[in-house]
Amino acid sequence: MKKQGTDLGTDSVGKLLLKLALPAILAQLVNMLYNIVDRIYIGHIRDTGAIALTGIGLCLPMILLVMAFSALMGMGGAPKAAIYMGKGDLESARKTLGCCVVMLTGMALILTIVFLAFGKDMLYLFGASDNTIPYAWSYLRIYMCGSIFVMISLGLNSFITTQGFSLIGMGTILIGAAANIILDPIFIFGFHLGVSGAALATILSQGISAVWVLRFLRGEKTQLRIEKKYLQMNREYVLPVLALGISPFVMQSTESLINISYNTSLYKYGGDIAVSAITILSSVMQMIFLPLSGLGQGAQPIISYNYGAGNNDRVKKAFRLLFGTSLGFAAAIWAVIMLFPGIFVRIFNSSSLELYDMAVWAMRIFMAGAFAMGGQMACQQTFLALGQAKASLFFACFRKLILMIPLIFLLPLCLADKLMAVFLAEAVSDLLAAAVTVTAFLVLFPRILKKER
Repeated sequence: MKKQGTDLGTDSVGKLLLKLALPAILAQLVNMLYNIVDRIYIGHIRDTGAIALTGIGLCLPMILLVMAFSALMGMGGAPKAAIYMGKGDLESARKTLGCCVVMLTGMALILTIVFLAFGKDMLYLFGASDNTIPYAWSYLRIYMCGSIFVMISLGLNSFITTQGFSLIGMGTILIGAAANIILDPIFIFGFHLGVSGAALATILSQGISAVWVLRFLRGEKTQLRIEKKYLQMNREYVLPVLALGISPFVMQSTESLINISYNTSLYKYGGDIAVSAITILSSVMQMIFLPLSGLGQGAQPIISYNYGAGNNDRVKKAFRLLFGTSLGFAAAIWAVIMLFPGIFVRIFNSSSLELYDMAVWAMRIFMAGAFAMGGQMACQQTFLALGQAKASLFFACFRKLILMIPLIFLLPLCLADKLMAVFLAEAVSDLLAAAVTVTAFLVLFPRILKKER
């Protein structure tokens, strides 16, 4: 496949990874800013910043669930489409895209109805108090009205990057992020709308990104094109997408469960201020995870295409580059965060001394094992690029469902400092999951390459 001077089957793997991954990493860095800019502005609202930040943190489980359904179709459909294209079957690739468009639209409508009907009760269930519910519900009800924009922009952007249009894919994130950065202070401070203004700025920005994606996928430059005749539910194409997408869906949706678990446990042992602290810590963790995700997205077209074409040597080389680069990046950013945690806390709030003190000591505990996630994510994303749905799903579940969520509730029963024990669950899970996933991948990888596709 040759696009924009890029041939995934013959060009240098190192140059391809640099060319495709760098824009994807930049896109994820921008995406990180996109995701946390609301929290940065809200955390600095005079007098109410800390409690408003807690309210936004309580909305994260529902926001993450919207992103999970986007990943189900986008990260399930895009690798499958790339494998079809590697085999020269463009018709099946386009039918895969059409199915994903229909599914994303239907899922967005269902989620909007459910959360508008039951969202307030769910917020109380997830740890909201009478102090935080006004902020949480004000944000959530507006955000959910624009969930279709979120799902279209996130889900369909994967079909742009998987073809090698990494700059266009980065543009999707960049345009939305720029709009959000501009609109947030206008709505929050200029119009005095507070958290409601932050939500409104977010959905308007996502709407702009969605228009960008749809215009490109309806244009002449893309081989994967949205056409009316392909907008249908076809079992032959939907089921493989769901099977492959279930792994990133579980990864995202379990983030929602983890967020709920942290919010309820931390509220129990530390009150609203502890919930605000985990909102900051989770945001800083994105500084490691999102760029790693971008690196994996850059490698995915190379791995998927060459795996579909039977070029195993290129698949191996692409994985080795992905693994080494991911591990090195994670270790570097981890070291900076561990040495200077206070700098990162002040990004989100500088007025509450109580919040600052808690977040600084908690960050070193929470992030202690984050350096190992470079190796874990490289292996996890390579499983996905190779179409290995079962293996990818298991390791997605292992870290979060088998390790982290139980540890959030069990460690406080074993340690005297119960608040510290809750934060420690992240580090223990990161280290164990990385060790198991990397070991298993090194065993399974040669076997996968030998199988007939």
